[in-house]
Amino acid sequence: MAESTGHIVILPSPGISHLIPFAELAKRLVLHHNFHVTFLVLTTTRDLSDATKALLESLPAAVDSIFLPPVNFDDLPKYTKPSLKLSLSVTRSLPSLHHVLNSLLATNSNRLVAFLADAFGFEALEVAKGLNIPPYLFFPSNATSLSLFFHLPKLDETVSVRFMRDLPDPVKLPGCVPLHGKDLFDPIQDRKSEAYESFLNLSKRVVLAEGIIVNSFLELEPEALKAFQEDGGEYGTRIPLIYPVGPIVQTRSSSSNDGSECVSWLDIQPRGSVLYVSFGSGGTLSSDQLTELAFGLEMSGQKFLWVVKRPSNESASTAYLSEGQSQFDPADFLPNGFLERTRDRGLVVTYWAPQTQILSHGSTGGFISHCGWSSTLESVVNGVPLIAWPLFAEQKLNAVLLEEGLKVALRPKAEENGVVRREEIAKVVKVLMDKGSEEGKKVRDRMEELKQAAAKAIDTDGSSIKALSDLAYTLKNKAAN
Repeated sequence: MAESTGHIVILPSPGISHLIPFAELAKRLVLHHNFHVTFLVLTTTRDLSDATKALLESLPAAVDSIFLPPVNFDDLPKYTKPSLKLSLSVTRSLPSLHHVLNSLLATNSNRLVAFLADAFGFEALEVAKGLNIPPYLFFPSNATSLSLFFHLPKLDETVSVRFMRDLPDPVKLPGCVPLHGKDLFDPIQDRKSEAYESFLNLSKRVVLAEGIIVNSFLELEPEALKAFQEDGGEYGTRIPLIYPVGPIVQTRSSSSNDGSECVSWLDIQPRGSVLYVSFGSGGTLSSDQLTELAFGLEMSGQKFLWVVKRPSNESASTAYLSEGQSQFDPADFLPNGFLERTRDRGLVVTYWAPQTQILSHGSTGGFISHCGWSSTLESVVNGVPLIAWPLFAEQKLNAVLLEEGLKVALRPKAEENGVVRREEIAKVVKVLMDKGSEEGKKVRDRMEELKQAAAKAIDTDGSSIKALSDLAYTLKNKAAN
């Protein structure tokens, strides 16, 4: 049978953090398996960020982009949960999505062999299925999170508490580290909330997908991935074919800002001496927490590169789905004299830094991270150990996986009000960065092991290369038939 190239349509959720793993997956499908890809870009504002524009412009010639009309959220309460906004962005784009897919079917001679969306795009998967385009779920997080997705309908039927944090016993998912209720996804914490209903509805529709592409790899979560294959019955539902193709990470910055200030500063620092501090594109700290973190970094005596965002006392996800923050002077929010006192061992930048270059730089020895999965995988690929500081979404679950399951992270203890105090911050930073610390050495050594495992997974004949080839073979057969 002659091999035929197919056409794949991809719909990422809004936001640069969702777009990046989809873009990297598209590159692999185009460059290694000769597919043609069309990106359908959901927008929530009329002006795209420079990073989003640069990322789309950097994609191979065989990747097209179609921008769907902007979605308006002016009718929503100010602090609507990000997960609900993501779902609504898809719901409100369904008419334009249907129109675009019909146009592609009518005008494209290259057969549409798959439609890819993430977990918030299940309504879009239904549209594709109705047009006889095979629907596939791209799950840009880990197998543990996917397992919770499968398990949620069953959990909903068996628990009686309103708030997940009040669950009396840990949730034990097949092949996964036990999870306390407080560490489950942020949107499902209140079972009477609109966000919970939306998430539960999404979890029940996972079975719509013909296959699920997961941004993890066999060596990272062997038991969780094997559990999908061995006994879907534990979840009470059919499990689609799972393709673990990770680590899919950004290999170079997508911003027009080259971040040369950060790289030049790192170039003159000793190897492994710098702690990188960043809470992702959407995470923000309260004013009190920002102050405590500043003093904690200062008290630790360690070198640091800190990406500071304007603080928010309302929500840890204030910056999420915002295409950028207005310029500000970090001195307006940091303790008096902090910048002057730490100028010889610290670099503070506002809002954005070239994370791919920073984590791959030899001077970077640790990372205080919000535990977003893309950032986590970038740390694994570069062998940079973590201090886990989750803020929202699935980040607390990721933190448990990293600290207790994979043992590549330390986690500072917060007080009852949720604030991590400066003394605790300084202590944990010293443990991770001090080369004489036995506890820090264990975390560093374990992360180095995972770095090697990640490289093996995406090397020739690696587990993730094989999984992506299996997917490509299946899709090419659809094109040929």
